[in-house]
Amino acid sequence: MQGKTVVLTGGTSGIGEVAAVQLAGLGARLVLIARDRSRGEATLAKLDAQAPGRGHRVLYADLSQIAEMKRVGGEIAASESKIDVLINNAGAMFGKRQLTVDGFEKTFALNHLSYFVLTALLRERLLGSAPARIINTASSAHKSAHFDINDLQTAKNYRSFEAYSRSKLDNILFTRELARRLQGTGVTANCLHPGFVATRFGDEAGGFIARMIGFAKNLAIAPEEGAKTIVYLATSPDVAIANGDYFYKCRKATTTAAGRDDKLARALWDRTVAITGVDWT
Repeated sequence: MQGKTVVLTGGTSGIGEVAAVQLAGLGARLVLIARDRSRGEATLAKLDAQAPGRGHRVLYADLSQIAEMKRVGGEIAASESKIDVLINNAGAMFGKRQLTVDGFEKTFALNHLSYFVLTALLRERLLGSAPARIINTASSAHKSAHFDINDLQTAKNYRSFEAYSRSKLDNILFTRELARRLQGTGVTANCLHPGFVATRFGDEAGGFIARMIGFAKNLAIAPEEGAKTIVYLATSPDVAIANGDYFYKCRKATTTAAGRDDKLARALWDRTVAITGVDWT
């Protein structure tokens, strides 16, 4: 990873922070997108301690808002001459249905739209840096998703875990269609399930959801274990040409039939373009 630039969302806690520090230790320069300044500064200090003098950066944005996605993506595209790895890792689950300032359900906006918009805005830098890699953090939670292309924002019968599960299936379908469009460019796109990890995930959900997740974390794996597949996909020569695949424990894994549905992946892409006004082309 010497001399390589990695852009990473959700990198100031949990598996994202572990991956960032490990990638810095392997020689990479990190450009993080964070929401909380105190956590951002703390992580930046860790990166500078691990690998000083590389010019690690943290940019701040609320990735649940379209304007913020576009702003920070534009800033990075304008200031970075190359991007070797993009890791879309930011995500959350919310205890009740919330709408963003754009009128989108918040889980859908943060967990799916931010991946799509940021990737599209960094497209030219990634293509110009080929061989380059795009890594999307998904989840085995997608296996319980009841996907409805006409109800992407879970307006009907909202349940927090269902909204989260659908967003993780969105990540897999986005990766699949993105990989198809990237064929022959030297840029690859893959996604992963990190495992159930003891992180800050779910802490802000509030109420019963936060208590349930907090209890379950007693059985969760450590962030160091959960970050392994992210680091593997970012660095390993074994996956240099892997494209459109889903990984767990550093190995290819199988998604549900919905996660392998090319027609559904294209339909989600088209709907996302219509919603955001941003396309890969």
